[in-house]
This record gives sequence, C-alpha cells and structure tokens, in this order.
Amino acid sequence: MTRLGTLVLTIVLTLLAAAPNAQTLKQQNAKLLGQMKRVYGLNPDQMKRISGILARSGIAGQGNPAVTRHPMSVDTCKTNTAGKKFDNARFRKICGKRFMAPLYDPATERPEDAKACIDQFEFPNIPCTYPVVWTKASEAADLCQAVGKRLCDAHEWEGACQGSLQPPDYRFDLAKGFDASTAVARMRAASNAKNAGSKRWSYGPSYKAGICGAASTKTAGCGGGEFNNCGSNTYPTGAFPKCVSKLGVYDLNGNAAEHMNLPLAPDQMASTGSKKLGVTEMKGSWFIFDKFRAHPDWCRWRAPFWHGAKVRSPASHANYHLGFRCCSSLN
Repeated sequence: MTRLGTLVLTIVLTLLAAAPNAQTLKQQNAKLLGQMKRVYGLNPDQMKRISGILARSGIAGQGNPAVTRHPMSVDTCKTNTAGKKFDNARFRKICGKRFMAPLYDPATERPEDAKACIDQFEFPNIPCTYPVVWTKASEAADLCQAVGKRLCDAHEWEGACQGSLQPPDYRFDLAKGFDASTAVARMRAASNAKNAGSKRWSYGPSYKAGICGAASTKTAGCGGGEFNNCGSNTYPTGAFPKCVSKLGVYDLNGNAAEHMNLPLAPDQMASTGSKKLGVTEMKGSWFIFDKFRAHPDWCRWRAPFWHGAKVRSPASHANYHLGFRCCSSLN
C-alpha cells in the first residue's frame, strides 16, 4: 500500500472509531427519547416532560459523547443476551409495566403478594441500553414521575438486591433532633451492625469479579468528576446475565451507582406515598469496581452521607457514574 493509501485508511479508521461519539448530548438524548417512546409508548406529555428535564439539566444523559468510551457496544450486548427473555409476562401482569420486578419475601410471599415493583434495569430501564447518568436526585425523582413511577426507598433497593424484601427498618428514633449528616451516621451504624451477619451480593454470598459490569476504565484525566473530562464509560444494562438478584433485578452491583431516597422520618417514605422525601443515598457499586474497590457494596450496606442533600434539593449531587432506577407502588 502506498503512503497516501495508508494515510487515507488511517483517516477512515479514525473517523469510524469516533463515529459513535460524534453526536452531541442533545442528539443523544433525542435518540434515547425515541427509543423510550417505541418501547413504552410514551404519550406527548410524557415526552415533553422528559425532554424538558434533560434540557434543563444540560448534562443529564448517557454521558458526555466527547469523552465517553463504553467498553461494550449495544450490538455486542444484544448478541450476548440473544434468546434471553427479559420481559417476564408474569412480572408484567403483576407490575402493569414492562421490565419491572415485584418486590416481596419469597420465604413467606408469592410475587402476586407484592405491594411494589422495581425497575429490572437502570433508567431508562431498557435492556442493552446505556444508563442515564449525570442526574441530580431531584431530576431522578422527576424522571421517575414522568414515566408514572417514583424514586425507590433505600430498603426497597436493598430488598431487590438481597432477594428478599423486608419491612422498613429505618431507626427514625436515632435521627430525631439531629442534623441530616448526624442522623444518617447514627441510622446507618445501627443498620449496618444489624445486617453485617447476612452479607450478600445480588448474585451470591460473596463478591466475585467478572460477574457484573465492574471492569471498565476511568477516563484518563478524570479528576473530581468534571463533565468535560469524565466519560460515563458504562456497560449496556443487562449485558451480564449472571448479574441478577433472586428477584430478577439486574446491575444492582456494578455499572452505575444509583440515587435512592433515604427517609429520616416516617413522612419521608416514597413507598407510603409521601411527596416530601428524605435525603440522598448512593446505592450499589460502579463500573470500575473490579479494579478499585472503593467501599463495601453488599446489598444491605448503607453508605455514609456522601455528597448528601435532600432529594428535592436543586443542589443534589450529579456524577458521571451516578444514575438511578425507579419503583412503582401497587394498589
């Protein structure tokens, strides 16, 4: 091959490699909205609300296209999961929506006894789709509401991960009279001590590398979590079929961390219909965890008040590896 031919080939290959990231965030979100409309049949009002939330954020989406480099393509995910029936007909009948799993205690209940359901995948809750990240907790709550759901309470996420939903065990008595940071510290100490003897990950009784989407690579130059420097290098949701809990919920370990509502008082529980909500908690590990285990991540472990804020605070935290999933109460 001539020097000119080599140069042309190099340019073509470079352009092809860059093509998946050549779109703008606005274009990426428009494509995502179209996908959500096809999968869920969203009405014009829902589309307008979701579009407005993403537009007002300016950073919420599947990652900054300029720097994000996903370690697995959507097509590879679809090939790896070909024949996998994620859309469980029994679950759909119980939950009334696609790709949701009922929350219950298998030791004493049937799936039909569930009082709530949880998304099987990180938002937008579509298998083989990159999760939405860079969302503040307030935006996550709004997006859940826009699709007819709500943000999950911490104990619901923990039950989905553990494979057994238990009654709420929040020690509100330890929170009363204290500021949020101190209240969380007191409550989490009691909860972690109570549950330390029953440690479990979504897929089994011990941590295992390679089971979940936790072997990606942090973008070079990513420091404190800047949008322009930190790629949301997540895997497609559901890409690891063994990364599933006994209740049929995926990616609770690995991939994006997830916003949840941690109530500090009885009137802050989303699961009881409260619109007040509590404070933020980041649940689950994230996409580099197999290489850098930054903190414990067993199912019922409750985290410190990292970047803590009220869920409805306009200043709640957003990050390149922080997403969410939604829950839905059943009548």
